[in-house]
Amino acid sequence: MIPEIQSRAHALLPELIGIRRHLHSRPELSFEEWETAAFIGKELEKIGIPFKKNIAGTGIVALIEGKNPHKKCIALRADMDALPIEEANEVGYKSQNKGVMHACGHDVHTTCLLGAARILNELKEQMEGSVKLIFQPGEEKSPGGASLMIREGVLEQPKPEAIFALHVDPALPSGKTGFKPGRYMASADEIHLTIKGKGGHAALPHLTIDPIAVAALIITALQQVVSRRNNPLLPSVLSFGKISGGSTTNVIPESVDIAGTFRTFDESWRREALRLIGDIATQIASAYGAKAILKIPPGYPVLTNDPEITEKAMSEAAAFLGKEQVCLLDYRMTAEDFAFYTLTTKGCFFRLGTNKEHKAYTAPVHNARFDIDESALATGAGIMSWLAYCFLKA
Repeated sequence: MIPEIQSRAHALLPELIGIRRHLHSRPELSFEEWETAAFIGKELEKIGIPFKKNIAGTGIVALIEGKNPHKKCIALRADMDALPIEEANEVGYKSQNKGVMHACGHDVHTTCLLGAARILNELKEQMEGSVKLIFQPGEEKSPGGASLMIREGVLEQPKPEAIFALHVDPALPSGKTGFKPGRYMASADEIHLTIKGKGGHAALPHLTIDPIAVAALIITALQQVVSRRNNPLLPSVLSFGKISGGSTTNVIPESVDIAGTFRTFDESWRREALRLIGDIATQIASAYGAKAILKIPPGYPVLTNDPEITEKAMSEAAAFLGKEQVCLLDYRMTAEDFAFYTLTTKGCFFRLGTNKEHKAYTAPVHNARFDIDESALATGAGIMSWLAYCFLKA
């Protein structure tokens, strides 16, 4: 079956390139993927796969039923949204939507899943069970499309025994894949902090409560959360990417806004760290007569790949691609809302190489010059098809 799936994936490559370029040129922001969803629906109709739309807004769920469709179910997921980035690539398929770009490869993920849908639908009589195809909105924006789709029952009727997803990796050459059993990607929480003081003339600071000075103290003190309260053997990151307040040189403002992110690999420490961040900010502000208003919306949990499922997937990927094309990944402090699926379902989130011999297409994700070696599309569609087939083969 390996040669057959490889052959089908290779034969689909020109069509996959066309699909990917169409999606890349028409990116849409999180939870606004209406045109993308309509395009996916038309592609599924061409193949003859039934689907439900408007899940969590723009999401789509399709089902390929093999023999004994209720015996077992495997899910494959792809995200659809783009980022608020102005594309810098000068290519024929450059984004036509100003200020929006598929800079994280979700166009690739969707294309690979559509390719896998075509292959698996043609092989369904050789599979025992069903394949659930999940086209998900809003991965880039909290609370994450995964959590919303789960809330609307995407993991029910039928309930998948395992779920798989791939993600582009410009650090790996095309043709390669990467896996990491166990904990793989960090949790991610957004921290929004407002320091309210008392504005006034900068030459009369004794008549004010300076929120800029208080904000500086809080940012410095919060670094102690990771450096002195965290176990140094546990990866954790606390970074602030935004601070805004004031309008000129001689006016002390009324308030200052600070925004940042906290990431780690342990859910207990995550809760404790967020409590400490709130306590420290509140107490320092109070000590200087200011007030700290903290908002931490629910973020993404730690992404944990099921060890058994992932080890099996690695073995099957080596059989499909060759051992030299499969590598073991390290931890990543980046986050992914695929983690929500893994809270209740055995999951495997793996990487798809997209650079060309480390010489081209090496720009990182979330970069205005991100692009891929499009031969990776056949690898992605093929490996997703093969993994689903392996877990469902008769």
